[in-house]
Amino acid sequence: MVRIVNYQKRTTEEGKDFFVLEIQSGISMVKSKETGKFYATANKASISSTFDELTCQALIGTELPGKVEKVDCEPYNYTIKDTGEVITLAHRFEYVDEAENQEKAITQKVERSSTTVDEFVSSMNEENSFSTKEELEHA
Repeated sequence: MVRIVNYQKRTTEEGKDFFVLEIQSGISMVKSKETGKFYATANKASISSTFDELTCQALIGTELPGKVEKVDCEPYNYTIKDTGEVITLAHRFEYVDEAENQEKAITQKVERSSTTVDEFVSSMNEENSFSTKEELEHA
């Protein structure tokens, strides 16, 4: 589940204003590369919306099925607000719908048979074959 935690007003290149919803995943534990100690964090992402500002305000706190996942992307520079340090990142966080994620997981597990229908039918035992007269035949 993800939760809508905020919204932001943005402007398109054509000068039209719209709102994005900021969503946040549940907490996860991450091990620091520097100290080796764990810390709690929550991934955030933004999703575009067609809502007006009042609707966005009312949606804060709403939970949605899905999760926020780390996705590889082209490298870009990011400035850490607290320190002013500029770092290069090659990932971003995106919202992934729960149903879409389940469908992807199921299709990755399915194995395709190399046997054709004709091979399968010809290998069947005559005693257990289908009727050719559209009647149930007992062996």
